[in-house]
Amino acid sequence: MRQPPASSSLLRESALRTLQIEQAAIGGLQAKLDESFDRACELILACQGRVVVTGMGKSGHIAGKLAATLASTGTPAFFVHPGEASHGDLGMITRADVVLALSNSGKQPKSLPCCRCLSASAPRW
Repeated sequence: MRQPPASSSLLRESALRTLQIEQAAIGGLQAKLDESFDRACELILACQGRVVVTGMGKSGHIAGKLAATLASTGTPAFFVHPGEASHGDLGMITRADVVLALSNSGKQPKSLPCCRCLSASAPRW
């Protein structure tokens, strides 16, 4: 059932609160930009192959969008689902590629086997 329409001032207040929350979240990212960010950017810029983006769950949705954005702006890129990677999709990844693995926790059990296999085949990531 639909809610009755809210007043314009309530909608605007809600939008302003949302923007303040997002602004604080973006500000919190500044402290996380360190040498590992620099290294990731250097690897992507020097990539002779494609940027392979992977992630599980919500990180996977973001990874898919990131791969599409990279590809549409001129950086060869594609998404590999970690659950499918061990069923043949790892064969698409070459030593010339760079793998960008997205994870909220870094401990997603379904992503870890994919990462171990990638370490063995030695793309840069």
